[in-house]
Amino acid sequence: MAVSTIEELQSIIQNDQADSSQCLSFLVAGEEYAVDILAVQEIRGWESATPIPNSPTDIQGIINLRGTIVPIIDMRKRFALESCEYNDLTVVIILKTEEEQQNRCRTIGIVVDAVSDVYDISSAKMRPAGTGENSNSQYIKGLMSVKNRMLIFLDLHCLLSIQ
Repeated sequence: MAVSTIEELQSIIQNDQADSSQCLSFLVAGEEYAVDILAVQEIRGWESATPIPNSPTDIQGIINLRGTIVPIIDMRKRFALESCEYNDLTVVIILKTEEEQQNRCRTIGIVVDAVSDVYDISSAKMRPAGTGENSNSQYIKGLMSVKNRMLIFLDLHCLLSIQ
């Protein structure tokens, strides 16, 4: 494509930047998942959480994060996968999203096997999951091939709802 003016070039760059973003990928049971990096507040090593009686089975408990009570979700349990023992690679990713209906932020931690990478992505390249009626399909926003690997993008609003 031939660009004839500086204005055209700047327009192309702005459109590319508006369409691209970064994501954080992580591993759960050998699969690589990703979330928008802007939702990641911090990444912490595993520390035990305070259990909450009668909570859903995928809720490990809560932690006190600098005065904020943060529920911790075990992603293996959320996805009904085989559980494993936490080790030195196990991390908690603290995610923060805005709830549009209530105009407030929600902070939740997710326990994952390991953090993988940060990728530059283009939303135009994301494809529908095509998972059909799968119990975990509600959490999947889409799929994308990055560096010869398939990334499963998670829908944070569904993922962070405590059921």
